[in-house]
Amino acid sequence: MGLFDRISRVVRANMNDMVSKAEDPEKVLDQAIIDMQEDLVQLRQAVASSIATQKRTEQQYNQAQSQANTWQQRAQLALQKGDENLAREALVRKKSHAETAGTLKAQLDTQVTQVDTLKRNLIALESKISEAKTKKNMLKARAQAAKANEQLQNTIGNLGTSSAMGAFERMEEKVLQMEARSQAAAELGGADLESQFALLESGSNVDDELAAMKASLSGAPPTQEALPASGQTSAPKNNQAVDAELEELRSQLNDM
Repeated sequence: MGLFDRISRVVRANMNDMVSKAEDPEKVLDQAIIDMQEDLVQLRQAVASSIATQKRTEQQYNQAQSQANTWQQRAQLALQKGDENLAREALVRKKSHAETAGTLKAQLDTQVTQVDTLKRNLIALESKISEAKTKKNMLKARAQAAKANEQLQNTIGNLGTSSAMGAFERMEEKVLQMEARSQAAAELGGADLESQFALLESGSNVDDELAAMKASLSGAPPTQEALPASGQTSAPKNNQAVDAELEELRSQLNDM
């Protein structure tokens, strides 16, 4: 294979690819209808011209046939009058016109066939154009629907990567983080409040227990402060014994 053949094939391949990519179905369909309309106009002109030619040939044929009939009648008249020479001359003229009429009749038959064929082609082309127009509108509607669907699918496909959608997702994540921090802060605040109440409750228990221990050491009831009876004095315990018990209590507390 020669170099120029290869170059020519590459150029034609690239041109075909460019043309295929540049083809818009709607525009191509419109242009196809325009081309068919132009063919229809040319065919109508051809039919009109053929019909006109047929009419002229028909007139010429009728005229030649009429002349042949006229000379036939003149020949008969001359023969009736006894003029054979004149009759012979009339027959010669009649023969010439008859031959012309025969030739014109053959042409006329051919032209009639041609005109009939052109008329059938014209009717068929008009029917095809009408069908093509209906089909063109349907195909254009389908092409527009396909383009709209393709644009919609491309838009949907690009939503995840678009800046607007990315910003929306980032803000959603940020709101989730803010909600998480707020919930965590609420839980921590609640836990601190619980610990404070627990501390108060534990401190109250210790104070109650200490008061009870003091009351037991003084001989008073655990829940009420010992009050001396009127006119009587309570006999205090031995101070040494109390000191010993307190010392033992401190020792136990230190060991805990």
